[in-house]
Amino acid sequence: MSAGLNLAQQEAVNYMHGPCLVLAGAGSGKTRVITHKIGRLIEAGLEAKRIAAITFTNKAAAEMRERAKSLIGRGARDVLICTFHALGVRMLRQDGAALGLKSAFSILDSDDVTSILKDAGGTTDAATARQWQWAISLWKNTGLNAAQAEAQAKDDNEKIAARIMARYEERLAAYQSVDFDDLIGLPLKLLQQHPEVREKWQAQLGHVLVDEYQDTNATQYEVLKLLVGERGRFTAVGDDDQSIYGWRGATLDNLKRLPLDFPQLKVVKLEQNYRSTGAILRAANNVIGPNPKLFPKTLFSELGEGEPVRVVDADNEEHEAERVVARIQSTRANGVGQEWKEFAVLYRANHQARIFEQALRKAQIPYKVSGGQSFFDRAEIKDLCAWFRLWINNDDDPAFLRAVTTPKRGIGHTTLQNLGTFASKYRQSLFEALFSSSLGSVLPAKAVGSLHEFGRYVNDLEFRARHTHGAQDSRAFMLEWLKDIDYEKHLYDGEDNEKVAASRWTNVLEFCDWMSQRAGGEIDDTAGVSIASEKKSLLEVAQTIALLSTISEREQDQNVVTLSTLHAAKGLEWPHVMLVGVTEGLLPFKLGDDANPSGRADGPMSEGILQRLQEERRLMYVGITRAQRSLSVSWTKKRKKGREMIAAQPSRFIAEMALEKTTTREDPREKLKALRAEFAQKALDTAAAAAAASAP
Repeated sequence: MSAGLNLAQQEAVNYMHGPCLVLAGAGSGKTRVITHKIGRLIEAGLEAKRIAAITFTNKAAAEMRERAKSLIGRGARDVLICTFHALGVRMLRQDGAALGLKSAFSILDSDDVTSILKDAGGTTDAATARQWQWAISLWKNTGLNAAQAEAQAKDDNEKIAARIMARYEERLAAYQSVDFDDLIGLPLKLLQQHPEVREKWQAQLGHVLVDEYQDTNATQYEVLKLLVGERGRFTAVGDDDQSIYGWRGATLDNLKRLPLDFPQLKVVKLEQNYRSTGAILRAANNVIGPNPKLFPKTLFSELGEGEPVRVVDADNEEHEAERVVARIQSTRANGVGQEWKEFAVLYRANHQARIFEQALRKAQIPYKVSGGQSFFDRAEIKDLCAWFRLWINNDDDPAFLRAVTTPKRGIGHTTLQNLGTFASKYRQSLFEALFSSSLGSVLPAKAVGSLHEFGRYVNDLEFRARHTHGAQDSRAFMLEWLKDIDYEKHLYDGEDNEKVAASRWTNVLEFCDWMSQRAGGEIDDTAGVSIASEKKSLLEVAQTIALLSTISEREQDQNVVTLSTLHAAKGLEWPHVMLVGVTEGLLPFKLGDDANPSGRADGPMSEGILQRLQEERRLMYVGITRAQRSLSVSWTKKRKKGREMIAAQPSRFIAEMALEKTTTREDPREKLKALRAEFAQKALDTAAAAAAASAP
């Protein structure tokens, strides 16, 4: 399992008997190391089913699964390759009863959580509920419960949020539901409070590999510690220079704690970059240089010097977009970039995409926007999908809760809480419990009547959807249903801005068209293309909505220019990258008025501001290291702030790239020679130690 690996990669793959930290610089082949190590563990006799490889996204897990399959073959099928949250679901499905959770618990999405928090906090303001949601999520990710959060609250707002968190937790328990953060927090509770569960999972997992380790939060670290136990058979792969998710709870303290909690920790550095040219890597190394180093490393490449990194100034955002388009066109005209998909435009915030979309459309250049909101992530579309989910599966409690409260129909929190308690007691779904003959023992007759009316309505809709075929009938049915529940009025009542409400209603009508086209056989769901197909019932179409994630994955193969936020671009790469809006106030992003009281970019600043600046610098580093062959960095002399145009300055990170300096740098060939000598000496020392141990 060492073929095609460099010396450092081989060392990481072959070390299997204790805790190992692999510091994998950008483009240094970390996924290759993880998949080869899985193969090496199996080769050494560890059963595949006792190996877990944990990633942070479903996409990364799917990629790792495919690569492991191509390397190992059928044996890879038994390896547990999943996200942290998917592992949490597995643990709770198997052992959640110890926490009073039924195995068929429901997982709430973000909109479900917002709705429950609005109810728990007695507000109709979604923005306020989202602020509570954000605070509660951060507390959960640091392992705090409601009582602890209230005890540590810094002000009245945090105290209020902590009290609402307590009421929110009561509702989750009553509804037999969990939120996304609970998929880490509750498994931790399981492992901490139930030794028999902890021992079971420690025996079940012989080796745990964690990808993107620098992105773990405090709760995930504690879960990892308890899963591997004192033996510490794990491999953590990460890069402190690419830690860019502090705003959602990720902490570099997890890297600091590893050598303290596991003194026998083996550290291996992967510094050879297989992605970028020397000029690009030099700019990246220079930018990240001012940040403090937990484990110092310097990336190097054997791909040659390549094109110099270009810095481009523009008069304003429109001018910047024009120059980006011209850069793409000239690069293709010179025969360097042959396909649109070789180009990416990266920026700090989603709102920056619009001006580049306009410029690309004007030039008739195809593009896609990554990192923005999917059409099917919009609240109004998720509302309708909740009704469909409930028709298909009456046991889907989150769908029930969303449908019964959207739009509101006089069924309040107390009624739902009592229904949830009743359902939990008799191990029923909320919808099933609704029709129980003994429900009247816990609810007044009026509440029971309202629930029965809703249940009968859902059953009627399900029956009609099952027997509605073809485009015309399906659209007519959906429009009649939306009129029945007064959904258009619900949208307008919920928005202060009439234009926003109108836009949301337009999305709903588009969704109706989308569904009816499929019912008419005009579009095949699995391919997203027009074909001649037989008519389907509306209920059959509803069952295929889940395939959309498969279709969106396929979009990545389209021959189009990519527009993406820097956060969404992490883990990806393109031959030609244009890093735009590299202007103070955008990158780094709004550090605050106290960021540099002296008025200088390098002036004194508070500890909190300094940490934010360091994370923004890591974000710049991530952007630079997405480029393979060419990189241009642009900034604007003026930029919009609200309705005004204000003077702007180039980001301090442009100066930190030190592009004008002709500093000498280590020849990569010399570095390789030094590495080979180092590993050869290690091999000799190991052989000598083995010989001494076997001597009589």
